[in-house]
This record gives sequence, structure tokens and C-alpha cells, in this order.
Amino acid sequence: MARRPTTMLEERDSSKKVGALRGLAPFLAPYRRLTFAALAALVLTATVSLILPLAVRRVVDGFTENNAELLDQYFGASLLIAAALALGTGLRYYLVTILGERVVADIRRALFDRMMGMSPAFFERIMTGEVLSRLTTDTTLILSVIGSSVSIALRNLLILIGGLALLFFTSVKLTGMVLLIVPAIVIPIVVLGRRLRKLSRENQDWIAQSSGDASEALLSVQTVQAFTHEQPSRQKFAQVTEKSFDSAKTRVRTRALMTVIVIFLVFTGIVGVLWIGARDVRAGLMSPGEMVQFLIYAVMVAGSVGALSEIWGELQRAAGATERLSELLVTKDAVQDPAAPKPLPRPVRGEITFDAVRFRYPARPEASALDGVDLVVRPGETVALVGPSGAGKTTILQLLLRFYDPQDGAVRIDGIDLRDMARDDFRRAIALVPQDPVIFATSARENIRFGRPEATDAEVEEAARAAAAHDFLSALPQGYDTYVGERGVMLSGGQKQRVALARAILRDARILLLDEATSALDAESERAVQMAVERLSQGRTTLVVAHRLATVKKADRIVVFDQGRIVATGTHDALVAEGGLYARLARLQFTDGQA
Repeated sequence: MARRPTTMLEERDSSKKVGALRGLAPFLAPYRRLTFAALAALVLTATVSLILPLAVRRVVDGFTENNAELLDQYFGASLLIAAALALGTGLRYYLVTILGERVVADIRRALFDRMMGMSPAFFERIMTGEVLSRLTTDTTLILSVIGSSVSIALRNLLILIGGLALLFFTSVKLTGMVLLIVPAIVIPIVVLGRRLRKLSRENQDWIAQSSGDASEALLSVQTVQAFTHEQPSRQKFAQVTEKSFDSAKTRVRTRALMTVIVIFLVFTGIVGVLWIGARDVRAGLMSPGEMVQFLIYAVMVAGSVGALSEIWGELQRAAGATERLSELLVTKDAVQDPAAPKPLPRPVRGEITFDAVRFRYPARPEASALDGVDLVVRPGETVALVGPSGAGKTTILQLLLRFYDPQDGAVRIDGIDLRDMARDDFRRAIALVPQDPVIFATSARENIRFGRPEATDAEVEEAARAAAAHDFLSALPQGYDTYVGERGVMLSGGQKQRVALARAILRDARILLLDEATSALDAESERAVQMAVERLSQGRTTLVVAHRLATVKKADRIVVFDQGRIVATGTHDALVAEGGLYARLARLQFTDGQA
């Protein structure tokens, strides 16, 4: 049987309270006027609702009077009250709904802004699909609360308080009897409410898990299909979805039970009280109008209690959603900009320094990715990083982009520690071509322009020519404006890499990082791209990560990594003559392992 998922979002007190909704206060604060206007409309409608039974009483008692003019006035007043109630209700709905939509839009934007600034270390601990679930499902719950539930709850609370006061005004004796049933109503609300909180949280966790699994499978659909893993993926998603449904069914059953108990107790008590009231009318202790007035107030109070019991569950769910969103909004990132960042001096020289750097990935704290690395790359130098898989080459690029911070040592650009600068400041001086190029679901032109959004069409096409991408882009159905699909599914692996390289060329940064930039290219395209890289690297500091040694032979310097350490440095010819790891790798690649 599947086990309920445990995520970083569950590392909190298991007791959820409606007070968690106070976390929405910062988002409501900018809209005080709108909030007060909505509250005013709410109070108006509640007040008019409480006045209406008084008018009905006058109308009913008016039937016993021989004054037609007075009866007409009572009916006219009742119509005016009904019109005021209709107008106030419409105004309340409009104001509250607009307020809810505005606040939720702000929450979604704040959460997305926050997530876009989080380092990769954060996403090692939480699935992207789970974040998306918070961004959609949880914010939808909050929209329901702000745009409906809170308004209805406050309105019913006012009606409950006002109705009880007016019940006392109408008949102290009958009201006292009504209040006897209150404890019987409150107890199941409290007991079942606690159970409902736990079930709501569990349900939301399963929904988040299903979103994460679906996102992972759909983003890797080609691999799933290639390995004929469709059925296991379907079964896994179906299992999690069924768990989500089972959890929701239990929650709904509990809430339905609470509703049944509360409404039955309320109306049973009301019927009993009205039976006694009817006897008082027959005895002449109450007028028919007073009896009708008491009846309406009693129904209003009972309805308010029932509505509050219904809304309580919604508020509990929204409280959990608010806690989850608040945790994402306030979670501390392992990588943060300093309070007073130093600027990277312009023009950027491009000197890179790794000073006794030791680093372990947060997800693999037992394995050392870099172990005491000392490396200086001079401005304008092209340095190739080679070595077996897992030796630490790509880690060098990730630390240089400050996706992570080293546990010991320092990484510097032009003599300034990256931790002393704002990340977006020094990253503007870097262009990256990753091993797995990221292609966005837009046109080819916009994918290249991602490197420098203000670039002209001519500059985009010039960059594409330099990356040997112009010919195949021009041959697409709409040329550069062809939509390339999600993750660039309409392009081959080599075409994706050339688009990514064109993006880096267009960025025109002082530091160029190439992570296996030619690994997916055919021989002809690889040679064209190599020539482009050679032209591009002129006057720029370039770090090239490559397994294919043919791509690094012309580098100014080759740095050989093994198990997180630098084991050799030199030119291709010097390293081959020296023997060791690089010579063995070169022999395997260039001579098929033959001596």
C-alpha cells in the first residue's frame, strides 16, 4: 500500500488553526479601502437581514388592524428593506470577489517571484510539481476563502449575534430554551473539526504528490515510452490519485457527518421551542406577529450556525493552504545575496579564482564533489576541464554561477568573492551553454533572444550564423518565427545545442561557460561550432567542459579532474607526453584503446 508522502512542507506543527489565515494580512494590507468597503457592505446586508423580520411582524400584526393605509405602509417598508438587502448583497459580492481575485493574484506572483530566485539546492528537497500544486491548488482554496467563505462566515456571525439579541428581545423564555441546545451543537463541531483538519492536510499532500509524479512523467514522456514504462507510470499515478480520492472521500464523509449532526440538533431544538411558542400564542402570551418574528429569527440563527459549521471546514483547509504558502514564501535559501553587495568592477576583466574550494552537494553530503581545488583562470584564457564522469567538472561551473556555495574556500571573479556580490550582477558577465540545452515553448527567434532581450532581429540572426544554426532555422516552416514546441520537441538534439550556443553568443558576455556544448553535434556541425567557439572565445575568459578531447586540443590550458581534485594541468601535447589519466583518456578516444 502506498505511503502518504512526506515533504519539507510537512516539517511543522501538526496542529493547524484558523489563526494561520493571519498570514494573508500582508497581502490584504495594500487594499485597506477595498477591504473596509467590503466589510461595510457586509455589515449593511447583515443589518438589513435582521431588520426584515421586524417588518414581517408588523405586516402580520397589521392584518388584525382595521387600517388599510398603515398596512400599505408596512408592505412598502418591507419592499424597501428587500431592495436594500438585494443591493447590499450584490455590492458585497462584487467587492469581496474582486478583493479575493486581487489578493490571490498577488500571492501567486509573490510565490513565483520567490521560487524563481531559489537556488538549485532548494529544488533538491522539493519536487517542482509540488510547488506548482501550491501555486494552483492552494491559492484556489485561498481565493474561495477570501472571495466567499470569510464573507459568508462574518455575515452569519453577525446574524447569529444580532439574531440571538433580537430573540431575547422577542421572548426571553423561548430564547433561553433555544440556548440549551448550543453545547450539543458546539461539541461535534470541535471534535469533528480537529479530525477534518488532519484529513484536509492529508488530502492536500496527496494532491501535491500526484502533481509531482505527473509533472515528472510528462516531462520525460519520450524516455518513458522508449523504455515501455507507460503502464508502470500509469499504475503509479493511479495509485497516488486513488489515495488522494480516498483521503478526500474520508474528509467529505466527516464533514457531511458533522453537517448532519449540527443541522439535526439545531432544527430539532427549534421545532421543540416553537411547539412551546405556539402554545403561548394560543394562550395569548404572544401575538401572531411576534411568533412569526421569533420563528424567522430562530431560523436565521439556526441557519447561521449550520453555515458556520460548513464554512469552518473550508477555513481549516484554507488555513493549511496558507501555512504551506507562507512556508514557501519565508523559507530560507542556502544561497542568498549579501545585505550590502559589492559591485563587480566594469569593464569586467574575467579573472576566475578557486581558492582551496571544498564542496559537497546538499543531497549527497557523504560524497565530496570538490576536494581542495585551487584554480586560477587568467582574463581572456581558454581553459578546458576534462576527466571522468563525476570528477567535478560541471560542479566548477555551478559554483562559478553561484548555484551553490562551497563549504570551504572561496570562488572569486576579478578578485571579489561571489558571496560578496549580488548574483544578478556577476551573472550578467557570464554566458552559459549547458550540457542539456533548455529550449522554451516559443519561437526559435525568441529562444535565441533570451540571451539578450533587447537584441534586434539582425543581431539574433548573426548569432545564429556564428553558431551554425542559420541554415536549419531558415529552413523551418516559418523560419526563425517557427514555434519549436515544449522543451524544443520539434528540434533535434544537435539543433537544440546550436540554438543554445547562439543564445550564449548573443549575450556577448565576458565569461563563457561551455558544458559539453558540442556533444550532440554531427562531425560537420561540430567543426562549424568549434570554429564559432574559437572566434567567440577570443578576448573572453572561457571554461570548456568536455569528454571528447578533440574539442579541447586547442585550449590554452587543460585541467584534468579526478574524484574532485585537480590531478594534472598543461597543454594537450604536454599532458599526453606526461602520461597519467589524460594520456589514458586520449589513448582510449584516439586509438580505440590500442597501445
